[in-house]
Amino acid sequence: MIYTTLPNTDIKVSKICLGTMTFGNQNTEAEGHAQLDYAVDNGVNFIDTAELYPVPATAETSGRTSVIIGNWLKNKKREDLVIASKIAGTGDYTAHIRTTGFSKSAINEAVNLELKRLQTDYIDLYQLHWPERETNTFGVRDYKHNPNDPWEDNFKEILESLEQVKKEGKIREIGISNEKAWGTMRYLEESKNNNLPRPVTIQNAYSLLNRVFEGDMAEVSHRENIGLLVYSPMAFGVLSGKYIQGTANDKARLNLFPRFARYSSEQSTLATKKYLQLAEQNNLTLAQMSLAFVNQRSFVTSNIIGATNLKQLKENIGSVNTNLSQSILDEIDNIHAIIPNPAP
Repeated sequence: MIYTTLPNTDIKVSKICLGTMTFGNQNTEAEGHAQLDYAVDNGVNFIDTAELYPVPATAETSGRTSVIIGNWLKNKKREDLVIASKIAGTGDYTAHIRTTGFSKSAINEAVNLELKRLQTDYIDLYQLHWPERETNTFGVRDYKHNPNDPWEDNFKEILESLEQVKKEGKIREIGISNEKAWGTMRYLEESKNNNLPRPVTIQNAYSLLNRVFEGDMAEVSHRENIGLLVYSPMAFGVLSGKYIQGTANDKARLNLFPRFARYSSEQSTLATKKYLQLAEQNNLTLAQMSLAFVNQRSFVTSNIIGATNLKQLKENIGSVNTNLSQSILDEIDNIHAIIPNPAP
């Protein structure tokens, strides 16, 4: 395993992070525990969850993933592991959890409930799952301003609330997720100007089919030293090639939940076919090439992989040992130039 550190901290994390959003829906508790055991046995020390999980998010299953992790974690050496979680935020998608956004009371409630579910005294990295303001997110390519957005600038208040929770020893570091360049810089500005906790990571989607992070956010990441935690590096499994090859089983994510069509557009499918051909020409699986590409990006702190079985998990973790040559990287960029970001 390769290890990095969360920026501006001494917290060492594996380059591969185990994503767990399938635990409690696609995966049973026993299967989740088996994944956790395998990952840790193979050098993974970084585990990511959220109060929202499992996905698809429902009132009945909310928090179930973290309960499964907590039942496993209570028998482990806690200091050897880095646990990341997230507060859900606002929006219709999370209204079944709470409707109070990132208010002080919401943050306190969310942290305390998550500590209970995880059966631990502290969370190493606590992240804000979504911006509260209206901005472009899943599948929305460009920002369109709404002058009637009721959101009010509360970056400072959020950081003050997180500072208090941090002083209480319940969280060690903070991060953001699904953020844009403006929101990221606002958090960093308030942190610097008011001596408040500084976000050390940003968890955003990134893959061969979605490289929008390479715009403004890549520069922010490098110049401000805020590391990317990549989610969906396999594009909901599309970048395994199983859907275009017709080998996906009935329990595959997009067969179970066809509404998750972010990576299934005509352009995404065309790009995936080209990437599959490139991988096969170089004696690689598409999964190996897709994950190795992400692992080698200079702004990536850790690559959050998810699996529904141990065979997938083995291949995903093993990607850390695959190194793509410059010629393969150049060919990837050639495809990207023809079909750029088909799944924003």
